[in-house]
Amino acid sequence: MQLAKQLSKLGTETAFAVSAAAAAWAAKGNKVYPFHLGDINIATPNNIVEATIKAIADGYTGYCPGGGVMALRDAIAQDVGSKRGLSYSAENVSIQPGGKPVIGKFIMAVMNPGDEVLYPNPGYPIYESQIEYHGGSAVPYGYVETADGFALDLDGLKASITPKTTALIYNNYQNPNGAQSSRAEMEVVAQLALEYDLWVLADDAYYEIQYSGTPMTIADIPGMKERTVILYTCSKRFAMTGWRLGAAIGPTNVIDVINKLNTNIESCTPHFIQRAMVEAIAGDTSGPDHILAVLRQRRDACVAGLNAIDGINVATPNSTFYIFPNVTSIMARKGFSDVNQLMNEALIETSVSFCTRKHFGRPVAGEKDHYIRFAYSGIEVADINEGMAKLKTYFER
Repeated sequence: MQLAKQLSKLGTETAFAVSAAAAAWAAKGNKVYPFHLGDINIATPNNIVEATIKAIADGYTGYCPGGGVMALRDAIAQDVGSKRGLSYSAENVSIQPGGKPVIGKFIMAVMNPGDEVLYPNPGYPIYESQIEYHGGSAVPYGYVETADGFALDLDGLKASITPKTTALIYNNYQNPNGAQSSRAEMEVVAQLALEYDLWVLADDAYYEIQYSGTPMTIADIPGMKERTVILYTCSKRFAMTGWRLGAAIGPTNVIDVINKLNTNIESCTPHFIQRAMVEAIAGDTSGPDHILAVLRQRRDACVAGLNAIDGINVATPNSTFYIFPNVTSIMARKGFSDVNQLMNEALIETSVSFCTRKHFGRPVAGEKDHYIRFAYSGIEVADINEGMAKLKTYFER
């Protein structure tokens, strides 16, 4: 008996494969410096934990509406809307078991087989996977490296639009490169969406992980709210990666479809976690403030450690918890042609584990430079410093 042919188009989150290699190395008695996975080893704030225990004790352990409990939908509508200068109601919110499900459900709601969807590359690999699995054509657009970090290749983005283009996935505060759009850059993206009548998925997973300034959203540009679905997640802001809670926020015609998909796929998101999340959003802000302060310290240590290595020069990202250094000169020094060779040998030589550009979408034709990604969300400052010192010795040898 054969499995479905469509499975050949289903990708995965390849950072988990790096995790497996790191775990195998650790199982041999080695101390691993884990820069590979964007998990968070900071405790979920106590008020959320206590609210969850109370919700379980109060009996919120059964089914609830597929779109989510009204109290949480109201809370997220108010929270997301007020931070973005927009007006949303509960009808604009669909609760999800994490942020990731929003990607696939958005695609199922707006894309027909054969349609083209633009997605950032390098970018979160699930974009590419979900577009292709559901019968679409995944069309990449990229970035250019500047002295201040990464900027969108706007000319390349515009050139990629065709009559078959249906939607654009836009991940401001970007994984893996930490790119943060200026208002002017964001307005160009919005103008393209309006001009070519595109749906937009605004992946705002890292909206609250910004170290200075006020975050911006493409949804508040005139004409964009009506065509934009915001991906919201609790994982980063509240250190709740394993709790699996997020939301889709957008026009009611799309949200109604996503709610129907919820009922078909998972029935509902766990009731007691939703009840606890109401407390998280409305309650004490000291938890998220602490999380951001810890991440800032780790960012600064990671940037300093990388910039101390001959051949690496990175800007300090103002958002996310990722750094994406160019290691082209180090590859030449080592005599490697495949950046995964560098990753594999570095793990053995230094016990430092990181991902490479190849874990974030298929490389496109003409790419010449090599990049690796460091996630500093799951490693203490002392271990960052220790790991970077080992990496410096290895990279400079």
